Amino acid sequence: MKQTFTFSQKLGQLLAILLPVLVSQIAIFAMSFFDTIMSGHASSVDLAGVAIGSSIWAPVSAGLTGIVAAVTPILAQHLGGNRREQIPFTLAQGIYLSIALALGTVVVGVFALQPILSHMDLEEGVRSIAFRFLVALSFGIIPLFLYTAFRSFIDAHGKTRVTMLISLVALPVNIALNYVLIFGKLGFPRMGGVGAGVASAITYWVIAAISLLVIVRHESFSQYRIFHRMPRISFAAWKELLRIGVPIGLSVSFEVGVFAVVTLLMSGYSTTTIAAHQAAINFASFLYMIPYSISTALTIMVGFEVGAKRPADSKQYSFIGLFLAAGLAIVCAAFLFLFNKEVAALYTTDMDVLTLTQHFLLYAIFFQMSDAIAAPIQGALRGYKDVNVTFIVAFISYWVIGLPVGYALAAYTSMGAFGYWIGLITGLAVGAVCLLARLLFIQRRFQKGALQGKITTKADAAALAVKQNVQNNC
Repeated sequence: MKQTFTFSQKLGQLLAILLPVLVSQIAIFAMSFFDTIMSGHASSVDLAGVAIGSSIWAPVSAGLTGIVAAVTPILAQHLGGNRREQIPFTLAQGIYLSIALALGTVVVGVFALQPILSHMDLEEGVRSIAFRFLVALSFGIIPLFLYTAFRSFIDAHGKTRVTMLISLVALPVNIALNYVLIFGKLGFPRMGGVGAGVASAITYWVIAAISLLVIVRHESFSQYRIFHRMPRISFAAWKELLRIGVPIGLSVSFEVGVFAVVTLLMSGYSTTTIAAHQAAINFASFLYMIPYSISTALTIMVGFEVGAKRPADSKQYSFIGLFLAAGLAIVCAAFLFLFNKEVAALYTTDMDVLTLTQHFLLYAIFFQMSDAIAAPIQGALRGYKDVNVTFIVAFISYWVIGLPVGYALAAYTSMGAFGYWIGLITGLAVGAVCLLARLLFIQRRFQKGALQGKITTKADAAALAVKQNVQNNC
């Protein structure tokens, strides 16, 4: 990454970082998609078991990897401020923290998984598949968390094309392993849905190993000699990582969790309604990859400019990303409005399900508009290391406003299942407005502090403390 001076230079650098991130996210989404589809071809019990297991794992993994992803804005600010000597220390602490979180997750799972599944009204076959799927997946938790730390380090340097290539390698590996293990090919036993868990665990080890090799061998990263002399564990550094990462992780968990809860509440409706809801949510999640990728790119670019104490540049990147997301959301909205029947037909041939899916997809249009504002702003705020208000806004918008409003509309009006979607859209819209106000406030405060030459945030003070730890631990 480098300093830019014109709008076209900034747009070009942002797109150079954004496009590989988008491809990576689509590849990751495709892995989950093929897990579900291929398990469904094994049997309906395998499909249900994998779906239940994934619904339990998704909010947990999203939240915990979100904590580890705090490495990205911290390193981006180090790079922008030309504090390269702090980078190996920060990454090492991120690695230690990721291992600790992974081990903690496994320990909690040992004691909590069976009780959770036992309290769910599931057929015994489905419960067994879900349990064994998650047990198999657990063997890949450590490499998954390590990969998140490695990816954060690589992405913070703006080398998102590297992580894109790793994701593109992971996708065919995962599909091939699914085919062999789920259906029992090449002499392997037929494992059904459990094979999807084994395949995912192996894939996590593969991408972690490739990422490690890249960090050690690629000239952009080998200069840091990350593993030449690993520093001692520094709980002061962990404190900074957790101070930024925990709100990020909780924000992601709140978002993923509320959609999981809505899906469970949908179980009170007909099979047709549930199927249509799932199809529409799946496609909306696919489109969400666009604003989410812009969010990730903004974390990197805004963090870089904040570290360099360039308030005008960080502000310009924020709004370039925001307007880019809004423009693409308008395109997606027009596509959904004009081709909702064709999109629905991708998921089903049942006319009742198809018709209802079309109606849900029209509501998904409003999802796109709210996400186009909220997601990029979240990414920009992370670049400023401002995450606590984002976490509070996520909790209020989804759980205090969105879910109760949706439940009230679904239960006490004629809207039925559509009420949940309206509630979520309402929460998203409120959250987007609040986050925009927060971004404008942070930008003004940062600009004022930069002009006065003062430390502007607690994060800056924490960075000074970490610098002392680098000297003490290395």
